[in-house]
Amino acid sequence: MVDPGVGSFRDTPVVIKADGQWYVGPDNGLFDIVCRRSSGVQCWRIDWRPETLSASFHGRDLYAPAAAMIRNNETPGDAITWEDRHGWPDDLEEIVYIDHFGNCMTGIRAEMLDNTNKIQVNGITIPFAHTFSSVPGGDAFWYRNSQGLIEIAVNGGSAADQLKLETGTETCIPA
Repeated sequence: MVDPGVGSFRDTPVVIKADGQWYVGPDNGLFDIVCRRSSGVQCWRIDWRPETLSASFHGRDLYAPAAAMIRNNETPGDAITWEDRHGWPDDLEEIVYIDHFGNCMTGIRAEMLDNTNKIQVNGITIPFAHTFSSVPGGDAFWYRNSQGLIEIAVNGGSAADQLKLETGTETCIPA
């Protein structure tokens, strides 16, 4: 867990049960996407507090004990109705990560496209390929990465360098 707001209680500590899976943490927006994509959601505000609560280790002092309570069929607080308060998009049409090879991960779910779709980045149209060896050396392509997201790569090269991409570069799917 990484929570830059830890200690502030700016984001309500919550427990979420979405499609049978449990989530524990701050209501900082991450759970909005989980809940939006789920058919059944239950939510509880974590009202319980330990005797000693560190200003910077809520994962250890608050969220781990709350998870243990759930495991023991206890609830750490009152049930609340989940509301999407942060407005995060389902897909983020930009480069969100670049690995040391220069492959550029987007925030777009690959399930949103089929193999005939092309994407555009920096005015360049990029086709789909299943694997690096499916395209000639030096050619750019997009593929479904292991996290289910669209990733842009160049066979034998760096997509970041060749296409002048950086984190935050907008990526779009032509209509």
